Formats: sequence, C-alpha cells, structure tokens
Amino acid sequence: MSRFDTVLIANRGEIAARIIRGCRSQGYTTVAVYSDADAQARHVLEADTAVRIGPGPVGESYLSIEKLIEAAKASGAGAIHPGYGFLSERHDFAQAVQDAGLVFIGPDPDAIEAMGNKSASKVRMIAANVPCVPGYQGAGQEDDLLVAEAIKVGLPVMVKAASGGGGRGMRLVHEESELKAAIQSARSEATNAFGDGQLLIEKAVLNARHVEIQIFGDRHGTVVHLGERDCSVQRRNQKVIEEAPSPAVSSELRARMGEAAVAAAKAVNYVGAGTVEFMLAANGEFYFLEMNTRLQVEHPVTEMIHDVDLVAWQLMVANGDPLPMTQAEIDARRHGHAIEVRLCAEDPAAGFLPQTGRVLTWHTPSGDGLRADHCLIEGGVISPFYDSLQGKLMAWGETRLQAIQKLIAMLGDTALLGLASNRDFLIELLSQPEFQGPGVTTGFIADQYPAERIKALGEPDHVHQALAAALMVESDALALQKANDLDASLLSWHSANTAPLVMKLARGEKTAVLEVECLPNREYRTDIITTQEEEDEAARSVRLLSIDGSRVSYVSEGRRLQAHFARNGSQLWLSTPTCTACYEDVTYQPEQGAEAGSDGRILAPIDGKVMTVSVVPGQVVAKGELLLVLEAMKMEFRLQAPVAGTVELVNAGVGAQVALRQLIVQITPDEVPAE
Repeated sequence: MSRFDTVLIANRGEIAARIIRGCRSQGYTTVAVYSDADAQARHVLEADTAVRIGPGPVGESYLSIEKLIEAAKASGAGAIHPGYGFLSERHDFAQAVQDAGLVFIGPDPDAIEAMGNKSASKVRMIAANVPCVPGYQGAGQEDDLLVAEAIKVGLPVMVKAASGGGGRGMRLVHEESELKAAIQSARSEATNAFGDGQLLIEKAVLNARHVEIQIFGDRHGTVVHLGERDCSVQRRNQKVIEEAPSPAVSSELRARMGEAAVAAAKAVNYVGAGTVEFMLAANGEFYFLEMNTRLQVEHPVTEMIHDVDLVAWQLMVANGDPLPMTQAEIDARRHGHAIEVRLCAEDPAAGFLPQTGRVLTWHTPSGDGLRADHCLIEGGVISPFYDSLQGKLMAWGETRLQAIQKLIAMLGDTALLGLASNRDFLIELLSQPEFQGPGVTTGFIADQYPAERIKALGEPDHVHQALAAALMVESDALALQKANDLDASLLSWHSANTAPLVMKLARGEKTAVLEVECLPNREYRTDIITTQEEEDEAARSVRLLSIDGSRVSYVSEGRRLQAHFARNGSQLWLSTPTCTACYEDVTYQPEQGAEAGSDGRILAPIDGKVMTVSVVPGQVVAKGELLLVLEAMKMEFRLQAPVAGTVELVNAGVGAQVALRQLIVQITPDEVPAE
C-alpha cells in the first residue's frame, strides 16, 4: 500500500473542518474543495490549499466524482477522505479513487457495496444470524407490491430508503390508507437525496432506543469496537441528541452488542471506521438496522469518553498501520459520560423549517470538557444547497448529569444570530427530568412535543423585551454619537423631563407596545403596555453596564446578567441563556392587514428549487390542496393552498430556483378575507 502525506477532504461544512484539524494534528497537508456557494466557508479558510469544483448545487460540485479526483491530482493529494454524507457511502466513488492510484480513507468498495444498501446488508445479516427487524427487502419495487408487503408485515411500519441515511426517504405509517402516499413521498425524497429510489419495509419497533456500536478494523485482520452511543432523541428519524455510553446498556449488554457488531464487520472484511446501528427494544432484545460505512456525525462523544482521535485512527489504517489499541485497552480507557447536540439552522416554531441567510453573530464558549465542531463564521452565509446542520456542541463529565449540566450551560452562552436556530429547543430537551432520568426512547419528541407545545416554547419574558428595547435605543444613540463625534457622557442626556419614547416591537406575528424612559447611567425603564391582544402593563428596568462586541452586561431586578445581541437595520437579535428572539422596530410602519396567506398569495418559505408543480392557472383548488413541492437543504417542502379559490398565477416552473418570500402562486379566494 502506498503511503501519503497530503489529504483531500471531499466534503464541506463542520465535518470537513473537523477532518482538516485531525489531519493537521498528525502532520498531514490538507486540501479543501469548495463550490461557489462555499468560496468563503470555514473549511476553505482552514485548509492548507483549496480547489474550486463547481457551482452551488451538489450534483455539479460535491457529488461529481470526476471533479473530485481531478482536484486531488491537481493538488498533489495522495488520499481522499470522504467525511460523511455526499459520496462517503458510494462504492463507485471508493473504486474510482483507488483506480486513480489514490488512497480512499475508508472501507474497500466491496464492503461499502455489501453494507451500504440497507436491503442487501439486511439479507447478509439474516444469513449471518444477526437479529434483524422483520420486514421486506426484496427487489420488487412497485407501489402495490410494497403496500401488500407492508400489510403482510403488519402496521405500523417504517418505509425506508435502501440507500443513504440521515432520516431522508423514511416514513412511519400507522394507517393502511396512508401507505401509497408515504411510499411515493419516500421514494421521491430518496431519489433526490441519494440518486436511488429503492425502498424497504420494516416493522416499526415503537418505544425503542436507537443504540449504535462504533467499530474499527485494520488491514491486519483486527476489528474492535469502542462501545455504544445512544441516539434515541430523534425528530422525524433524524438524530438530535447523542450520548455515550447509553444509560440503558449494561456492561453485559454492551459486550453482546459489541460482539454482534464486530461479527458483522468481519463478515465483509471491514477496514476503517464504521457504525453498526441497532434498535434496542424495551425487553432488552436488539435488532440490526444498518451499517454506516463511514465516520458518523456523532463520533466525538466516543472520542471524548475514550480520549482518542478517530480521524487519526483512520489515517493510520489507511496508511497500512495496525490499530493502536487492543479491545482490552479500549475497554480500560472508557471513562465518564459525553453528550452531543446538533445545532441546526432551523425554526422549531415554524415546524423546524430550515433557515438561510447571513450569520450576524456567532459565539460559543470553550472550557474543560467542552467541544464545538462547527462551520460557522460571522458574516458567512448559510445557503439552501446543503444540510441545515451547522455544528455540534459537546460536553464531557464524570457523570451523565454533570455532562448534561455542562452542556446546558454551554448552550446558554452560545449565540447564533441572524437567522433562527434550534438552540433554545435543545436547552429545553436537555432540561427535561424525563431525559435527565434514565433516558428516553425514540418517541420522546413526537410524544412530548406536539407542534403547539414547540411553538409556545421560548416566549421571551418582559425582561427580555425590555433589554431588547434598551439595546435598540442605546445602539441608535451610539450610532448618533459616532456619526457626530459626540462625547459619550452626552448619551441619553436631556435638559428637562421628557415624555417616554413609544416603541412598537414585532416578534413574528406578535407586536408589543412599549414606553421607554431613558434615565441616567444608561438605565432604561420600560413599560410594556400591550402584547398583541393581551393587556399586561408590566414595567421593567434594565441598566446596561458594558457592551463588548456582541456581548452585553446588564443589571435587571438586582441581578447582573449577560446576553448576546446583533443589530441589523430595524431588527435586533437577542440571545439570553434561555431565549433567543428577533425583534423588529415597527413603530412607524403601517398596520398589517389580513392574516398572512389569507389573501391567496403563497410565498416561498425558504430559498429552494421547485421539484413539482401540481396546479395551472385557472384551476379551482380546495383549501389544503397541494400546489407545489420545494427542495431545500436536502428536504422536501409541500406547499398547500391556504384558501379555497382559483389559481390566477403560477410564478415558478419545475427546476426553477426561488428566493425566500418570492411570490410563487396567486389564488383568488372564494371569499374575500375581512380586514
């Protein structure tokens, strides 16, 4: 095997940045690749050199095998690391890398092909007597056949894409009447995400845990496991919180699951890092789900409890070296507890709609037992071409509760401002007694957090609103001072008592009316007169102590506190340890008319691409009828008619790129909405 000293990372985002750091720690030169949308991305700036590979869409850049190999040859790289996602589990990519005389930092093509397809790998595991979930994984893919097989298995069932992962192309079906639509939707999403619409059917194992085993093999015949990770906290089959070890796994069960995972790897002569995923039922039985033939998103928690670097191990194995530890040595190093959360650009209150836009402020703390793997840069743009995952925040503790508490504190001092994120939702989940106890099953979020509860989370209190008003007034005064070269002591000065400043601050669909009185020493007294239809008359005083960049130190109700903020024109983003909100000064804006959407205008909820259009001008539609399907951040969004009426305009065809809040469809309502 040829040895190498330069590695090209065929990926982007946080995993590319993490691999670059891992390579650099081992003395390797790194090469990043980037699309036009990523020209100023963090992984590009951190690498030793970078090569452009095409436009923003993944099919023209990160999924182009030819362009990636050309970039490796042009840069002098001797090896390619695929990261996760994209081409990482494509055996034809691994084969093309090897055929080009380069080293693929991952398993051999045969192993990827054997385990990369869920249907094929499941057949192999059944033959090897590995316990598997009952289901159908045959070659027949007709809709009616899949419906019949699902009924035979018995509802509820999981309809799953045979290729890929990350919850894409996966649907949980409880009713027979929903089967065909779920199959068609899963196939469409799988085709768009992975280029493969093959599906399989599995009996849904409800109220189970999702537990996976990290395995590692070398070219000297050794395969070991590094214990388990619990990934049970999921939303729509996508992992939200991951931890190691699992609170539900005993040492005896760990040994049995580890033995099964190692056997699965040995059955395909597996080399490198991989993960064998299991469903752990309430009775302690476990069932094989799939094997991910790559480095997992959640690999850092395994690293933290074993004090190892799995990217360094990948480099060793790819260079032909033996694994650095035996199974006994690995088991002896396992210590403490680590928890990871996925920080995503998405709005939980809007059904977790992915968010695009410019990052105004990014901050996360560092410290003992804390780790942040991310791709964020202040001023950077989050585009619609890629996943909403922006980073992973992790904490290690001697005990599970200590790790949870450290991670809550870390999140409380983390600010991603300029667009909505799931930060507050993560804090909510970690703070729940049910999670902090023995842990939860895969149904935790679905059962405990219906849309209404999620939408109600993170409501700012009166101090939060008062602080936002104070910062708006203060930042306006500072801008005036800077523009006119005034002495700072003149801020908020007046020669006589004046009437309080009346402000209207909008946050989403709600508007608060406030009276702000500027007092000496940067103190602001705020009377919150109304909050939408609610009479409140709450008065709060906030004294600003200092402003250092995005961080503000202030006193309210006798407590000294800190927060992060970002001003962008009439908008102010404010993040305290429990709440993030965006306020807009609408004091001088005209009153809003009818409820958004009730006038029949359908605006794009996100930057994206039109996948299907189901209506034409002149067509009569019912309320809730499907109009078109958008694709953004690897997800599908089905836009439905907000009113019954007649379609007057269709402003985007299949394949068109649309921008946030662009008018897509215009419907003339059957009834004119009241003002």
